[in-house]
Amino acid sequence: MQIERLKEANATLKTRLEQRDAELETLKDFKRRALSQIAAQHLEIERLREQSAGLGNVRRIPPGRVGTAPYGSCS
Repeated sequence: MQIERLKEANATLKTRLEQRDAELETLKDFKRRALSQIAAQHLEIERLREQSAGLGNVRRIPPGRVGTAPYGSCS
């Protein structure tokens, strides 16, 4: 009786472990894709900044005052 109970518990734990491993792989893949996308966006931002700096006719917008909503917002 105890052996059967332990076998069932073992089978349950193996199933949970397989599910956890599958979930971890999914999360690792998501993390890889997210980091890749962030890196690509960062490179694009740097490229655009260099491009705008080379034009000479682009000025930075000064930061807004703290506590004020940006123009056109509903707040």
